Amino acid sequence: MNDFHLPLIYNLFPRLVRVEDWATHAAHAASLKFNWLYLNPITCPGQSKSLYSTKDYYRLNPAFVPSGDGDDALEVLKPTIGNITDQGIHTMIDLVINHVAIDSPLLYEHPQWFHCEGDGSVRHPCTVHPDDPSKKTVWLDLAEVNNQDSSERASLWDFWGQLVTHYLDLGFEGFRCDAAYQVPADLWPYLMDVGKKKNPKVIFWAENLGCTVLQTRALRLAGFQFFCNSSKWWNFDDGWCLDQHREFEDLNSVSFPETHDTNRLAYDTGASEALQRLRYAFAAVFSAGLMMPIGYEYGFRKRLDVVATQPSDWEEPLYDLCDFITAVNMLKRKHPLLHGEGSFRRVPIYQTDLLVLERTTVHAPNQIGWVIVNKHAHHPQYFLLSQISEEVQQVQLFDVTRCEVNFGGQPCPQEVEVPPSAVLLLVSC
Repeated sequence: MNDFHLPLIYNLFPRLVRVEDWATHAAHAASLKFNWLYLNPITCPGQSKSLYSTKDYYRLNPAFVPSGDGDDALEVLKPTIGNITDQGIHTMIDLVINHVAIDSPLLYEHPQWFHCEGDGSVRHPCTVHPDDPSKKTVWLDLAEVNNQDSSERASLWDFWGQLVTHYLDLGFEGFRCDAAYQVPADLWPYLMDVGKKKNPKVIFWAENLGCTVLQTRALRLAGFQFFCNSSKWWNFDDGWCLDQHREFEDLNSVSFPETHDTNRLAYDTGASEALQRLRYAFAAVFSAGLMMPIGYEYGFRKRLDVVATQPSDWEEPLYDLCDFITAVNMLKRKHPLLHGEGSFRRVPIYQTDLLVLERTTVHAPNQIGWVIVNKHAHHPQYFLLSQISEEVQQVQLFDVTRCEVNFGGQPCPQEVEVPPSAVLLLVSC
């Protein structure tokens, strides 16, 4: 499976690393066997300084202008992006088109492009708490774009199309479409057509975290190659995660152990290396794609901040998981059973601390696999192969969390041990 359909994504958070060092970190990502580098917004921000509050789409964030270079046009990054591409890794950028900074010149140049309140003031984006509609978060630093029924919709959509083309001219090959569900579903195919005229292989990845099932259904026909997967928040017991996967298994998704919008996993778990391994391993075996933010491999604990993070926030490593991450990425690349979204069926077993999922995929039509997770952090668990299948005689067993092949193509012992916080992959031969 090629790199455009099996995305292993390293999120290089641009505030944490000096632009002069981006290519070096890209080389590091390539050494870990990632094939995509994802950059959060790099454009000039508005008064809040947030990466996601864009003031000028064609100027570079002042924090990212290379040292000694007074030019803030995005074109100054073209050599850096070319350097990254030369290392065999594709680049992806955030595409933020549902709002702009409140002080963007676009509000004065094209006021018809924006939603207004009844008093004529610009509308600010907001979110409503799902359990309490009275709780509302309003982003006063942002202005909400009216992509749906603006009186000048054609010129607005053309503006976004030109932006997509400009990013591709710079050397980017993919887009993470921020809050894709807050944009009219029919705008996305328009932008995809524009992008494919420049690069037929261009990737569009929908950021759909926090949206409803109905909103995801509305997006499914838009043509995205990938969606976000919410397995990071699954406790391995509740039914919602498998229910979602079952409904949307025709859509390839990207799993992750943490993002720039969440706390660091090492922070939330008291720096548990075992849980750092477990969550990465499970993300790798659960979805078509995989994403990891910079610093996860070292157990960084400081949350990435779209306003405040800077290179001085680089941390001393708690541990080094580079060899582990490389091995998991290689396993995902090489094993057809882990390609594509796949189908899952929960296997009922009596051990409450074990999760067993049967995995099948069209990419390995003659194989069946089982993902086994020991939810207990301190005690090994044991199961009999007969609990999973009476028919399988020979199997391969991968301990994904420890990068071990316990046995391959040999008769399987009837009883299998699952170490604490381990993720095993059992594959029929």
